[in-house]
Amino acid sequence: MAHLDIPREQTIAYRALRHGLHRDTTTATDLAVFDLGVQDAGSRSPQVALAARLPGEPDLDGFVTLWAHRGAPHLLRRADVTALAGALWPRTDADAWARLGACGTALKRVGVPGLHAYTTAATALREVVDTEKPRGQVSGELTARLPAAYAFDCGPCATTHVYGSLFQLIGLFAGVTVHAEHRPTLLRPLPDRHPVPTTGDPTPVITDYLRLHGPATIADVAAFLDTTQTQVKPAWPTNLVELGDGRWFPESDLDTLRTAPTPDVVRLLPPLDPWLQTRDRALLVPDVTRQKQVWKVIGNPGALLIHGEIAGTWRTKTTGKTLTLTLDPFEPLPATTVKTIAAEAEHVATARGFTDVHVI
Repeated sequence: MAHLDIPREQTIAYRALRHGLHRDTTTATDLAVFDLGVQDAGSRSPQVALAARLPGEPDLDGFVTLWAHRGAPHLLRRADVTALAGALWPRTDADAWARLGACGTALKRVGVPGLHAYTTAATALREVVDTEKPRGQVSGELTARLPAAYAFDCGPCATTHVYGSLFQLIGLFAGVTVHAEHRPTLLRPLPDRHPVPTTGDPTPVITDYLRLHGPATIADVAAFLDTTQTQVKPAWPTNLVELGDGRWFPESDLDTLRTAPTPDVVRLLPPLDPWLQTRDRALLVPDVTRQKQVWKVIGNPGALLIHGEIAGTWRTKTTGKTLTLTLDPFEPLPATTVKTIAAEAEHVATARGFTDVHVI
């Protein structure tokens, strides 16, 4: 076992480099964060995340949005979708039940195998979304097509709905793209979509997680995949080194980990930015009280990143063509940093499609 003394600051420097926060990459396709995808939190958050990483406006030709990790919408390279579907397909019934949460518990209780549930629901969703349809219509048609065990009684609607977790978790496997820029959200069949997977191997996703968020533990990876450590361990990559304290890292990236430069940058990261997707939150924000300010149950703010450290949060409101960005720093900021933040706010406004921005 390797016991390498990698200081916290060096780990953060490595992650900043791997996440593209130095803006030394000019093409969205080349950003390593797209190895896992960029979660869409609404308000053009993927574009804001890219504004923190690219010097100019990104070309998103060749990208699509699907429900992927944990059933959340992610902007993905189109070329990666088929492989990602195979990587995220559950390995076992127990894996499937774990990822489905309360829905998995209900299905297990009535004797529905987890993998059977995934296959049945993904096949049905693929058949339902044979053309563009509103999400509500798809939900109704899917509910009608599936066995009763796949739905729950909804009191407010006085009807039954397919479990929401199941609905979104199968989107990637059914090849259904999500278009939330419309109201209501539209679902469309992915052109030349892949077949519903029959087997799964999360090893590539585990490796990508460790390259972006490592060094990390098996528990961290299991939390990202929303499954158990028991299900992750058989797929654990072999080309890793254990650094001590149960943290693992790709051996091929050790030199980069050791030598990554200090991230002398100021960035405004949107809610659910790839930087914030690590399950080792204590590394990024050691103070527990401040962690609760950055990661909320509902309504996450953006994060103010200064030289690799999360130094506060930010939120926006809109009035006409003006975007107002309100800062909530953990500590008072120097005037020079405030000036840099104002320049970064211009990138956020452009990514959001606003012509004016006001920082307070």
